[in-house]
Amino acid sequence: MTSLNKKTVEDIDVKGKKVLARCDFNVPMKDGVITDDKRIRESIKTIKYLVDNGAAVILCSHMGRPKGEFNMKYSLAPVAARLSELLGIPVKMAKDVIGPDAKKLASELKPGEVMLLENVRFHKEEEKNDPAFAKELASMADIYVNDAFGTAHRAHASTAGVADYLPAVCGYLIQKEISIMGGALNDPKRPFVAILGGAKVSDKIGVINNLIDKCDTIIIGGGMAYTFLKALGHHIGDSICENDKVELAMDLMKKASDKGVAILIPHDNVVGDKYDPDCNYKTVESYDIDDGWMGLDIGPVTRQLFAKEIMKAGTVVWNGPMGVSEWEHFAEGTKAVATAVAESGAISIIGGGDSAAAIEQLGFADKMTHISTGGGASLEFLEGLELPGIACLNDK
Repeated sequence: MTSLNKKTVEDIDVKGKKVLARCDFNVPMKDGVITDDKRIRESIKTIKYLVDNGAAVILCSHMGRPKGEFNMKYSLAPVAARLSELLGIPVKMAKDVIGPDAKKLASELKPGEVMLLENVRFHKEEEKNDPAFAKELASMADIYVNDAFGTAHRAHASTAGVADYLPAVCGYLIQKEISIMGGALNDPKRPFVAILGGAKVSDKIGVINNLIDKCDTIIIGGGMAYTFLKALGHHIGDSICENDKVELAMDLMKKASDKGVAILIPHDNVVGDKYDPDCNYKTVESYDIDDGWMGLDIGPVTRQLFAKEIMKAGTVVWNGPMGVSEWEHFAEGTKAVATAVAESGAISIIGGGDSAAAIEQLGFADKMTHISTGGGASLEFLEGLELPGIACLNDK
């Protein structure tokens, strides 16, 4: 389990120091234009703190998957421009990562100034966590700050490797993630309800296993529910199912039952005759899905059942949609769950990815206690795994 008691930017003196700050600027782009700057905005609090306290700030991030080559389609130049607007000061853009331009800009950088290195994944050494590459990155700075929760589950040079060469602390974003999610897991306000969706049980085995020891109720929706329904002997038609995980689903249900944890699975489903947004669809009982039909959302009875349970919760953790929520006819289940979480008054933690997108789209974001910035990282955190990008930071 990742230790939660890590030093933050406020625990060290940054005045007059060069600070290498790893952020998550992996924002969606279209034709060189940023289509959603949420991740950039999330990093501003940490950057402003460093600037206001007299640090010279060297920012770094990855974007996309350039496969270890300089590919200007993945350049961070548009991010530097957006950061300049948000911070109200010019953010200097380096032409490289550890090359002469980056080194020159870094050596001339004065307190209160900000620069951005080019995409760290332009070097294949980044994802290999190559020590020589990490050392070159670290050589430009006196202190390392990790504020990229979205990549904290990866042991890369810029997320973990540089901490071998510099004092390492977390920024406000990582501090918020580990304090809220850690608090929910270690000392939740009860009842503690976990809602898990998405397509595959295999992605969530570790999470379910860890949460059975902590939760009062686990709600299962999405594609993964059909593996559980099959384990109960139900006929699931052509619904998605991991046949090699049916026995495991059975074991998880037994483990939950032995611990007095309720596992709720759908009573009815909206099914379609093919995997297509415009397919024919109808609502059927969960135990009675005909061949040629597949479950694509939870049905109205299940929506009420799940909502009733969510309304009783003191803490809710939600990761994964209840159906194919990007298709209009199969979004009602995810909407119903989002509405119940928003109205429950519970401490609500949304684990990134599709669930976060659904919440934002429905305009419920301000009703949630916390929307995680990292899908994969939040899943591994909920699983109780150690996250390398946090484990490498100095303890208080």
